[in-house]
Amino acid sequence: MTTPRAILEYGLSSGNTGLVQLLGLCPLLAVSNNAVNALGLGLATVLALTCTNAAVASVRRLTRRDVRIPAFVMIIAAVVTSIELAMRAWLPELHAVLGLFIPLIVTNCALMGRAEAFASRHSPGRAALDGFAIGLGFLWVLLAIGAVRELVGEGSLFAGAGPLLGVPALEFSAPGFPGFLLAVLPIGAFVVLAGLIAIRQAWRLRQAEAAR
Repeated sequence: MTTPRAILEYGLSSGNTGLVQLLGLCPLLAVSNNAVNALGLGLATVLALTCTNAAVASVRRLTRRDVRIPAFVMIIAAVVTSIELAMRAWLPELHAVLGLFIPLIVTNCALMGRAEAFASRHSPGRAALDGFAIGLGFLWVLLAIGAVRELVGEGSLFAGAGPLLGVPALEFSAPGFPGFLLAVLPIGAFVVLAGLIAIRQAWRLRQAEAAR
């Protein structure tokens, strides 16, 4: 189904790239050591998915089948490069923190997957909505992992939002909180992601049992 509601539901829940399809796990796990990094990369991914889907849908009738995939790769690379340059110009501190993971958005399987599976078959408006929904689903999972890891590991939330994002009001810290080192180590990302997947599976099982 391609109604706006179905597109949003798929991107946020039933087809979530982080919890269901398990795509883009490299940035999902590597950058989620705190909420600010997660939010920055998540927003960049939302913008990249929305723009690439709209661009692919706009040229889908002009692209021959035998050069379709290379054309999609060029569109994705151009959009991500533009986002990286804009972030370097306006958010240099955040760009320095995220580093290589911004251009690596090009290799995120979700972008090519949605370009091929959805954007190349639908209108630019619906394609843009699909990209936005998929990106938003990726963003909330990334932000949830980053927030949990930062809270448990360091007793803070959105630390550095002032210098990195220019929004100091988001910063929160719990004085005296000892922190749990395991949460901010790489293994912490796997543990939190596994917990989110387990929670989602338990919720789906409860729904299935209630529907019987």
